[in-house]
Amino acid sequence: MFSEVISNLSLGLSIAASPEGLLFLLLGAFVGMIVGLFPGFGPAAGIAVLLPLTFGLDPTTAIIMLAGIYYGSMYGGTITSILINTPGESATVASTLDGYPLAQKGRAGPALVMQAIASFFGGTIGVLLITALAPSLANFASKFGPSEYFLIIAIGLLMLTTMMGDNKFKGFISALIGFAVGSVGVDVMSGQQRFTFGSPELIGGVYFVAVAIGLFGIGELLHCILNGQHRQPAEKLRISFRDKEFWPTRKDYAESKFTFFRGSAIGFLAGVLPGSGATLGSIIGYSVEKKVAKDPENFGKGEMRGLVAPEAANNAASAGAMVPLLSLGIPGSGATAVLLGAFMMWGLQPGPLLIVNDPGFVWGLIASMYLGNMILIALSIFAIPLFVKFLDIPYLHVVPVIVLLCVIGAFAINASIVETWILVFSGAVGFAMKKFGYSPAATVLALVLGSMAEETFLQSYIISQGTLSVFWERPVSLVLSIILLCIVLAPLIFKLGQRFFGKSVKHLAHQK
Repeated sequence: MFSEVISNLSLGLSIAASPEGLLFLLLGAFVGMIVGLFPGFGPAAGIAVLLPLTFGLDPTTAIIMLAGIYYGSMYGGTITSILINTPGESATVASTLDGYPLAQKGRAGPALVMQAIASFFGGTIGVLLITALAPSLANFASKFGPSEYFLIIAIGLLMLTTMMGDNKFKGFISALIGFAVGSVGVDVMSGQQRFTFGSPELIGGVYFVAVAIGLFGIGELLHCILNGQHRQPAEKLRISFRDKEFWPTRKDYAESKFTFFRGSAIGFLAGVLPGSGATLGSIIGYSVEKKVAKDPENFGKGEMRGLVAPEAANNAASAGAMVPLLSLGIPGSGATAVLLGAFMMWGLQPGPLLIVNDPGFVWGLIASMYLGNMILIALSIFAIPLFVKFLDIPYLHVVPVIVLLCVIGAFAINASIVETWILVFSGAVGFAMKKFGYSPAATVLALVLGSMAEETFLQSYIISQGTLSVFWERPVSLVLSIILLCIVLAPLIFKLGQRFFGKSVKHLAHQK
């Protein structure tokens, strides 16, 4: 088993370490860091907008570049969190809690270096775990039938509730929009057209990429303009790695030595669970670190462990989210949902058979993540002064470039004016969702998972000749059904328990 993994990794390195692979990996990592610098413009939006630029590339090279943008933006998003208290995207919100106070104390340099090391540590641990787990999981999943896939997708859909924030109602509405868009096209059972309005271009369904670019790219952009971000003056910051104060102290390393491991483990587990992702991982990582600390009162005031924990967690989570994507074909976050769309665009179907049928692609991608983390830590430390200069560019000058990339990207995929209009409409919907607190990420995940759920459910239904027993006849199906049932009933049982024990406590208090 171990020798097989080494052999596969050698194959992947021969692909990823080729001159072309290294060039596009470096380009993706560099662009990803710049994407992360712009507040509100996270990895999902960055991948969606830049996806059309990879047309014409070899599929493996293209995905290596897009994956570089994905985890590069995780590194870059923290720079603004530390320097100007503005997280580049939701996964780096927890990093502002101690990152910005560190900068205010005059320790911006050590904070930036420690976040780079924590990101490298978390990303590397995540990739090591992918290397160990993905083949076994794919081998196990190769025995799955449509019923098992449907149950896993259904669990993933239920886990969407973790992305819905405090307002579950708005989260469900967001997911329902995704299901509605996913239902456009041809009914698999009857062959009848659904919601195509006579347009031949909609018979194959609404193309995923145009919707993702509109929701994440145009929607985020319009929301930033509404908040007046384009009027804000550019930040003028100067940082040099030649200064002695730029580097962390021995005390920083000594205090954080166990935080690297805790944050990475928590982040990876959060990333593997569909719907959880880097945001939840970073918040849990920070909370756990504060809980186990002997001096929790220092957190929020510029504590280095409070920066290291969420950084290790969000980068490990971004690697963990690749496990369900590669081995099961199920995206774990909005960004990996866009990556799934990219896979499909090149005719690749993620899942257990992908590792068997196209090992060069899978292992090339995994190997590129090792190399990408090494490139990113070098960029994160030695190119920080250069990236800080990007903050000098007024947001007003960035807006037309992004709009142009979005429109060209949506049109260039199939040279379709209908998809360009879908982009415009999705942009307006994405803007409204951001303004009124709905979740574009839940919509995109529901769009991807909804059509997969429909397809696998109908296949199970046909195989079982109209009975539902197919969902508990096999041991794996039975276990997955029990897990699904537990997830559905857990909130109800929790509420009943709270009510019962609450009454008991009140009754005892009254008797006293």
